[in-house]
Amino acid sequence: MNPTPTLAPEQHRLLWAVRDIRTITTRNLLNLVRIPVQVVFSLIQPVMFVILFRYVLGGAIPVPHYVNYLIPGVLVQTTIFGSVGTAIGLAEDLQRGLIERFRALPMARMAMLAGRTVSDLLRNVIVVITISLVGLLVGFRPSGTFINYLEACLLMLLFAYALSWGFAFIGLAAPNSEAAQAMTFPLIFPLTFASSAFVPVATMPGWLKPFAQNQPVTQVVDAVRGLMLGLPHGQSTWITLAWATGAVIVLAPFAVRKYRRVT
Repeated sequence: MNPTPTLAPEQHRLLWAVRDIRTITTRNLLNLVRIPVQVVFSLIQPVMFVILFRYVLGGAIPVPHYVNYLIPGVLVQTTIFGSVGTAIGLAEDLQRGLIERFRALPMARMAMLAGRTVSDLLRNVIVVITISLVGLLVGFRPSGTFINYLEACLLMLLFAYALSWGFAFIGLAAPNSEAAQAMTFPLIFPLTFASSAFVPVATMPGWLKPFAQNQPVTQVVDAVRGLMLGLPHGQSTWITLAWATGAVIVLAPFAVRKYRRVT
């Protein structure tokens, strides 16, 4: 008989880390099941945005068939707002002393951060599906292929996941969850509203156009909108991938370093 293969120490550590990340992810998802109001409230805001811009403000925006322009922007905004949950969740765990208790267990140090970001990513998947269905109900008709639509969803989820590592740093630096939320919104509001998410950049004041055109959220929105509607969108997809990759490379080490200091 062949001897039972043994894993190298590095493989043991990797397998251990993956199992710990899965455990923390499952724990966070079970919290959503036990407290479904968290998911409900994360869905109410984007639905209100859809209704507000579709039926109240949309008529004043000079874009033909505005609902097709609107929904991709709302989806990108919603996934970015969803990644703020990483900051809030980590701040709550830190405030309750839960992170200290996990630290006393024989588990991978990265599991807490990775498990939180992955669970928030999965929550964002639920939100994307829901808002897509709401968009169809209010008249959204994507003209791209189904594969293009999936690519657009994956692209925005990847970008939001990359941002969640930055929000993880904020959550660990904040004294409580309320402060974490207050610290994140001044960062994401200018990026989401001073972008092409809701209105064309061409309609903005001249001093704002350079920022709005070249900031990352506009690139994500243009790529997602182009894929969903089957429209040309230049290099926006590749630029978005570059932004997401760079964000993870830069922000993840900051979050990990902060996690080691606070624990």
